[in-house]
Amino acid sequence: MALPLYDSQPARRVPWVTYLLVAANVLVFLLTPMARFATWYGDNEVRACRVTQFTMEYGAVPKELTTGEQQPMPAEAAHQCGPSTFTKTPWTAAFTSMFVHSNWLHLLGNLVVLFVVGMGVEDRLGRLRYLLAYLFFGLVAVYGFAYTTPDSDIPLIGASGAIAGVLGAYLVLNPRGRIVSYVAPVFVVRLPVWVVLGSWFVLQWLSLGDKSSNVAYVAHIYGFVSGMLFALLARRAGPARGMAALSRG
Repeated sequence: MALPLYDSQPARRVPWVTYLLVAANVLVFLLTPMARFATWYGDNEVRACRVTQFTMEYGAVPKELTTGEQQPMPAEAAHQCGPSTFTKTPWTAAFTSMFVHSNWLHLLGNLVVLFVVGMGVEDRLGRLRYLLAYLFFGLVAVYGFAYTTPDSDIPLIGASGAIAGVLGAYLVLNPRGRIVSYVAPVFVVRLPVWVVLGSWFVLQWLSLGDKSSNVAYVAHIYGFVSGMLFALLARRAGPARGMAALSRG
């Protein structure tokens, strides 16, 4: 598995939207009970329950998205932490879930990839279209995951679905590019983009049957494919026509 570290294709403009998305994810994380920085959530069992409540409130619960109704806390969580003390509108969680991460490793892993490939996609799509595309990829990933597992009450969190869409778009928009990547255990190599992103996609597909993992691989696949399709349409339409098509959507 290759981890992207650096995009060898220079950007023609400052990637302000990518910087904004990275900053927003970091800021949100610091304000959640998942970050030790947020001391006001308490410690130990109290913090653990706050994490559970926060994840249920702002995470995308498949059963809520498919039914449109807020679900009660799962039985085990309710036994340990009590019933939910919040009211949510399920569809809004499809957006908020993109900015919630379970820990620092989860956050940093996503943001490193976003920073490396996001700049190139933003440079080619333009700032507004890139921002709208990012949110669109995230929604496709969230709802794709929800309708694939419609009865699940386990919340989906993280930016990886949206970032998977950015990866798919990058592959279409810069198919001949090269990415400096880290390959475990100690190698740093410059690889063709189709090798890095193609192997990543294949790994997601092969991991679909891994029930021991809490990674939403199917959300990654939905996001990646939506990114490829969006980039194909955007490249064919051109900048001005592409924006007109988006405004009608």
